[in-house]
Amino acid sequence: MVTVLDTRAERPRHPEKAKRPENEVQKKPAWIRVKAPVSKGYNETKSIVRDNNLVTVCEEAGCPNIGECWQKKHASFMVMGEICTRACAFCNVTTGRPLPLDPAEPANVAEAVAQMGLKHVVITSVDRDDLPDGGAQHIADTIAAIRLRSPETTVEVLTPDFLRKDGALETVVAAKPDVFNHNLETVPSNYLTVRPGARYFHSIRLLQRVKELDPTMFTKSGIMVGLGEERNEILQLMDDLRTADVDFITIGQYLAPTRRHHPVIRFVPPDEFKSLETTARSKGFLMVSASPLTRSSHHADEDFAKLQAARAARDAALQLA
Repeated sequence: MVTVLDTRAERPRHPEKAKRPENEVQKKPAWIRVKAPVSKGYNETKSIVRDNNLVTVCEEAGCPNIGECWQKKHASFMVMGEICTRACAFCNVTTGRPLPLDPAEPANVAEAVAQMGLKHVVITSVDRDDLPDGGAQHIADTIAAIRLRSPETTVEVLTPDFLRKDGALETVVAAKPDVFNHNLETVPSNYLTVRPGARYFHSIRLLQRVKELDPTMFTKSGIMVGLGEERNEILQLMDDLRTADVDFITIGQYLAPTRRHHPVIRFVPPDEFKSLETTARSKGFLMVSASPLTRSSHHADEDFAKLQAARAARDAALQLA
């Protein structure tokens, strides 16, 4: 094994990684702790999800915001099953051979959206490398079912990368989601260990292609910090996203689901998130959400309204210029 060195200081490139054993679990700081989900709204949301035989990324990813979101009857649905064909080191979703697609799932998701009265819904999925289109048509069918059942509801999709799936991206964009989200997850130097089945520049190109197909569609991407990345790598990632004309970036703290997953190298304090937010806004993103508990779909409904307002303000300013 070769260690990459910073020759300017003769030290490991990620010194935190060298110091922290992989099985060591750091104690969470006060700013990352949340209350246990026990509210009436939480239980009602759970019942709707169960009654419609659905899977949520809130549960599968062990999201720390589930209590807050489900109390408000906000849930992010994960379609195409609970088994993923990828094995990312940060993710708690089961890896293996997925089951066949459930043809009733799009209608079931649409029914749950209607029962919850959602104004904005996030639809994500596992990676389905086993399918010829990566599940793109199933995602498009889910969007169409929601439009039919709840025509006033806006739809945000958080998609896989559709690596080597020609035409898949075009199928999803043609279904006209209001927001197209695809997460980079981490900086490129971490991909081999954190996201080994993906390709950083393919993901950048995917987001760029969305804008080429539909310049009016909002695009969004998110990353986790605390995986050993350096600040200059985050800034370069921001520049790459802006080159692809991405509108919205989310930045949150990585939390290891279990001891078997990639360890948390560092808990990033709130003031550093604030600094990253300020920098991202200076680079031209319409929207930035950066905090320890930020997740891709957290406050997605409120953020979509802000995103629309930010674009309107920018367009108005350009007309006056």
